[in-house]
Amino acid sequence: MEKSWLIGIAITIFLIINFLYYKSLNGYVKKEFGEKMWKTWTSKMYFWQSALYTSAAITVLIIFLLKWARILTF
Repeated sequence: MEKSWLIGIAITIFLIINFLYYKSLNGYVKKEFGEKMWKTWTSKMYFWQSALYTSAAITVLIIFLLKWARILTF
């Protein structure tokens, strides 16, 4: 039971961070690369790859900060 809560919290944090990353940088990347370049799959792939890596790293950091603060126990 305890592990399912931890996994649920981690997935929720990951999705929230990924959404915020997308909302904050999507317009900037489209403007910087241009609409024509943004429509190619390589530009989108690099954007989503960086979104996943960033979200995963921040999620791990938040989970361990919550563990350090003794809010979560695992």
